[in-house]
Amino acid sequence: MNKALTMTFLTALACTSVACATSSHVPNLAMPALEDVAPFPAAQAGQKRHVIWLAEKENEDLLKVELAPGQVMKTDCNTRGLMATLTTKDLSGFGYTYYEVTDVKGPIATMMACPEGSEKEDFVAAHGYEYTLNYNSKLPIVVYTPQDLELRYRIWTGAKKLQSATTE
Repeated sequence: MNKALTMTFLTALACTSVACATSSHVPNLAMPALEDVAPFPAAQAGQKRHVIWLAEKENEDLLKVELAPGQVMKTDCNTRGLMATLTTKDLSGFGYTYYEVTDVKGPIATMMACPEGSEKEDFVAAHGYEYTLNYNSKLPIVVYTPQDLELRYRIWTGAKKLQSATTE
């Protein structure tokens, strides 16, 4: 039986300041081939397999990776977003995780009247806190998306020092 955790989310925000992750993105030439790490499945017809290799960092427990699957499309002054489902899957026999983006719908948008000439090409993402993963440079992040989506990501960092909450 396939253990899968499915998260569905809706966003009305466009993601514009994220880096691109593609199957050819390897920041360090010493990274092994994906097939040397584990037998992750090949992308099925109509899918693309994206691989993110993270650089080794100090205090990786303070870092998070936000996935942002989306598309470049014509936008205007309205806020846009996509709806999608992210499913977490286990690579049977290895204990590794990979992800699948499905059920992409949209774009959704606010309905403001925009001034003439506000149209532009921009990246419209499906993203949210559900797409935030723990940073782990020891294993690649493997994500399968529909063929027409690209995958971008950004790294978040937290402070080493924890703040104290007040009591009332």
